Order: sequence, then structure tokens, then C-alpha cells
Amino acid sequence: MSTRRLRSEDYNDYSSTEATPDGSPPEGINSFASPSSYQRFGESNGTTWFQTLIHLVKGNIGTGLLGLPLAVKNAGIVLGPLSLLVMGIAAVHCMGILVKCAHHFCNKYVVGFFLILTQLGFCCVYFVFLADNLKQVISAANGTTNDCHSNKTTVLTPTMDSRLFILSLLPFLVLLVYIQNLKFLSVFSMLANLAMLSSLIMINWYILTGLPDPSNLPLVAGWKTYPLFFGTAIFAFEGIGVVLPLENKMKNPRHFPMILYVGMAIVTILYISLGTLGYLRFGASIQASITLNLPDCWLYQSVKLLYSIGIFFTYALQFYVPAEIIVPGAVSQVPERWALWVNLLLRTCLVCVTCLLAILIPRLDIVISLVGSVSSSALALVIPPLLEITTYYSDGLHPVTIAKDILISVLGFAGFVVGTYESLWALATPPISNTTNALAFVQEK
Repeated sequence: MSTRRLRSEDYNDYSSTEATPDGSPPEGINSFASPSSYQRFGESNGTTWFQTLIHLVKGNIGTGLLGLPLAVKNAGIVLGPLSLLVMGIAAVHCMGILVKCAHHFCNKYVVGFFLILTQLGFCCVYFVFLADNLKQVISAANGTTNDCHSNKTTVLTPTMDSRLFILSLLPFLVLLVYIQNLKFLSVFSMLANLAMLSSLIMINWYILTGLPDPSNLPLVAGWKTYPLFFGTAIFAFEGIGVVLPLENKMKNPRHFPMILYVGMAIVTILYISLGTLGYLRFGASIQASITLNLPDCWLYQSVKLLYSIGIFFTYALQFYVPAEIIVPGAVSQVPERWALWVNLLLRTCLVCVTCLLAILIPRLDIVISLVGSVSSSALALVIPPLLEITTYYSDGLHPVTIAKDILISVLGFAGFVVGTYESLWALATPPISNTTNALAFVQEK
């Protein structure tokens, strides 16, 4: 059995680093069985299965999760959850394809481009999410009470523009991305998981203690809003961009498929439950992030802050992927004495780019749908099936598999086109006043 080591400079450090093209599929359930699959050996100092599972779950639980109730509103109380289930199955399947095909290509410029686009798009959304939640907490500080059972309208104290909140976050996130070790980032990932888990428990508690009669909610929403559902829902599967570096950095990569299926099953169940119950609870008044619908009491203000802390640390994990693609190539072109400074400068510039884009589009619901439609759909649904056909067609790929791949890619491309159009149209439309939304929701129980 002959072996060859793929150099990190050829592989951009976001897929396999060592492989054996032995022409036979790996054995066992812990492999993506396929013709001419590569055997993976992993890194001796890589991450454990538990650390990888933490990163995978954390990479998929972010701002997109909190936007799913609005996504369900845009699809309907029946069509929304069913569509989430189908998209979850398709997304996990395509994640597996992406990892499998990565073992056969050292240079995938299209995949690399959309990885950069998608992950930096997520980082833009994180800026807007953090700014919106911090602004709401500070604005309602004077009216915040200990009574969490009454939803009386709180008079908000005027604060600075949300764009200034975005700008104020910049230096802290720049310092955070200077942490470059994925294994060390697992500590922050664990802290983020704990903070966000605590927040989600309290959010679900509030939802379940006040579910109204759902009979007035539409089973299927209008066709014009469904593309917005598509963009928000596919954005929620934020982990598509981190599966390659996670698999690459494992001690035993052959365990990754099982970790992928278990982790994504947990994530998909969480998506469907929070998206459905959140829409049932708040109905037509649901906002771009469900945290913005929570009462102005100290308990739920702390929920917003806890989740924001989790999102803050998640920024570093999502940023890791584009940094690992862009930075090493640039650093290799300069003398060694300048390598560290070029590294830090590039990281700073990339964070500044995401900050600038967030300032230009500070509407959380639209930027989520736009990023999901433009980049996430391509990376999650369009490219992986086409890669599978390109990689394995000469090995006698079954016609059913080819038809399946073409169907997924066509549906993903349709969502890309229509979702992008509707998001840009919504962006050009003046937003509904937050005060109007609040008055529609805030009422005595």
C-alpha cells in the first residue's frame, strides 16, 4: 500500500492532511464508504472526538437558531418544520459529501471561495446580533424590573445608533481572533456552549409556560415569503464551513462520520423545536431574533447577555476557517521576521471587513437571509453534489445517485436565486418600525 502526504501549503489546511489512495472503500460505519475513498490517519496532537463534537455543535448553534421562529413564520406552522427537517437531512448529507470529496482534491478553489464568503458572512451577522441585543438591553435598563410575568411596554431610553454599537465591538473581536490554536479554542467553545445552553433553557421555559391557541396561525404561508424562509433556514446550518477543519484536526478522523451524524441530529431536533415553539408563542410579532421578544426583566435580560457572550466566542470559531485559507499563503510570501506581523495584520483586516459590512447592512433579519441565500446555499447544497459527480463519475457512479445530486443542486440553486432576489428586495424596502412590532406583541397576559 503506497502512501503520500499532502503538504499543508497544497491543501490550505482545511481538509485532509494525509491519505492513502488504495482504491478500496474504508471499512465500518465510521467511514464515508465510496469508490476510491482515501484512508485518513489524523494528527497525533489533534482534537479528541469529544472536543470535535463540541466544536461541531457550537458551530451550528448561533444566531441562525434564534432566527428560526421568524423563518417558520415565513413558511407556515406546518410547512416550516417539515421544510426544516428536509433541509437538515440534505445539509448533513452534503456535509458528508464535502468531507469525502475533500480527500481527493488538494486544491478546490470554488469550495475555498465559498467557505471564505460564507464564514465571513456569519461573522457579519454576529456583529449585528451582538449590537442589537446590547442596544436593547441598555435601552431598556431603566425600565427593567424583577417581574417577568407582565409584558407591559417599556419606555426605551435613547441610546447611540446600532452602527456605533457594532463599531465598539471591533477591538474586542480583533483581540479574540488572535487566538489561532483550534485545540485552545475548544475551551472558549465549551464556555460558549454553557452560556448558550443556559440561555436556551430559559428561552424554552418562557415559551412553554405561555403557549397561546395556534388556530389563527397559517398552516402554509404565502409563496413570496418562502424564499426568506429558505435563506434563514440554510443560514442556520452554520457548521457546513467548519466540518473540513474539524475532520482535518482530529486524532482519529475515521470517527468523524459518527460524530457528524450524532451532532447534527441533536442540532436539527433543536432547530425544529425552537423554530416551531417560538413562532407558536409569539405569532406574527416574532422578531429577527427571538431574544428581542423576551420580557424586559432582569432574568431575561441576562439571557440576552449570556447568549451574546456565547456568540462572541463563536466568532473566533467561524473566523478560523477563512483565516486558515487566506493567512498561510500570504505569510509564506514574506520573510520569517515579518510573518507574525503579517499574520496579525491580515486577521485584523478581515475582522474590519466583516465590521464594515455589518455597518452597511445593520438589519439582522435581512443580512441572515441574504448570507444564507448567497453563500450558504452554494456551499451547503449546490457544490457538494456536483463535487460528488465530478469525483466519482469515472468510477461508475449509480444513475440514482447522479439524479439525486442533480436534484439537490438544482433546488439549492433555485433557492440561491429566488432567496437572494427576495432578500435584496426586502433590503430596499423601508423596515417596519420596532415600536410597531413591540406594540403588536406587548400586552397583558
